[in-house]
Amino acid sequence: MSGFFRLHRIAALFVLIAAAAWIGTGEFAAVGSHEAKAEGNETPTAETPEPVATLRTVAGVVPQFEDHARKIRLSGATQPDKRAVLAARADGVVQSLDLVKGATVTADVVVMTLEGPETVARAKIAEIQLAQRERDLELAERLFNAGSAPETQFTNAKSARDAADAELTQARAAVDKLTLVSPFSGLVDSVNVELAEWVRSGTPVATILSLDPILVRGEVSELDIGHVSTGDKAKIRLVNGMELEGAVRFIAREASAQTRTFPVEVALPNPGNAIPAGMTAELELFAAPVRTVTVPRSIITLSDTGEVGLRVVGADNLARFIPVGIVDDSEAGLVVTGVPEDVRIIVAGQDLVRDGEEVIVADAPQVQP
Repeated sequence: MSGFFRLHRIAALFVLIAAAAWIGTGEFAAVGSHEAKAEGNETPTAETPEPVATLRTVAGVVPQFEDHARKIRLSGATQPDKRAVLAARADGVVQSLDLVKGATVTADVVVMTLEGPETVARAKIAEIQLAQRERDLELAERLFNAGSAPETQFTNAKSARDAADAELTQARAAVDKLTLVSPFSGLVDSVNVELAEWVRSGTPVATILSLDPILVRGEVSELDIGHVSTGDKAKIRLVNGMELEGAVRFIAREASAQTRTFPVEVALPNPGNAIPAGMTAELELFAAPVRTVTVPRSIITLSDTGEVGLRVVGADNLARFIPVGIVDDSEAGLVVTGVPEDVRIIVAGQDLVRDGEEVIVADAPQVQP
């Protein structure tokens, strides 16, 4: 038992000697200094330099600008430039009919006449009556100026002349309604009456189509209507394989209540009326060219407020977000506008940097989308 206590005394003596030696080295006082350096409480010296911050490296490319015309694809059909259903303007028997289905007519040419001897006779009588009233007025005026007739006689003669003139105008209008005139040059698509047939006023007589130019009508969505203007170039492919070029002639300013789309019309030359109305067609509309850059879809990002854009680096090597407008979605990538001339587009690491952060930019090849 006395030997056990003797061993403990020897071990305690060794611990005391080791502690005295450690304190003597001064390492005990240096612990606070290391902690101060770690906490940044010690002023840097030549022996203890400040740690250098590590900059993030990103990959960037120089934007390749080009003039791009947005392409909008639609389905549609051909329509006549003009379409008119001619109708009888009076009751009567068809006396002459210069309308043949499939033939052409010229503008302002009489194409149908109705019999109307009574109407013509009334117009003749109205002419005779007007001539008589003109002579009566002339005589009444001479007598009134000479003081041989009262003013009322002159006034009555003038009123009678005016009434006869109105009757003649009405009779001539009735005679004019016996004839039917083509409103424009075109193709006779249908004829609904025959010679010697009795027709009433308003009876459809024939349908005339103007097919040169011919129209291709389609409907543009709400998203695309802002990119279409009258005069824009258009390519048309008909169902029979024929391809033609034309220009946008009309854009509706009110959307269809059912589809929320806007009708547009493209005019195409159609010599010889070769293209019929009602043919299915595909339209490609090309908006006015704008300066754009094509970028991979993968590098499009959002700002804190939800704007669509890109991360770019300027000459100062500071990263920043720029909003862009998406003009088109092509096979090569998204076609965007709003990219400045003097920046590089970050194509790798764009989601790891913040606005105003300094970065190192490594040149990257043009990335395929």
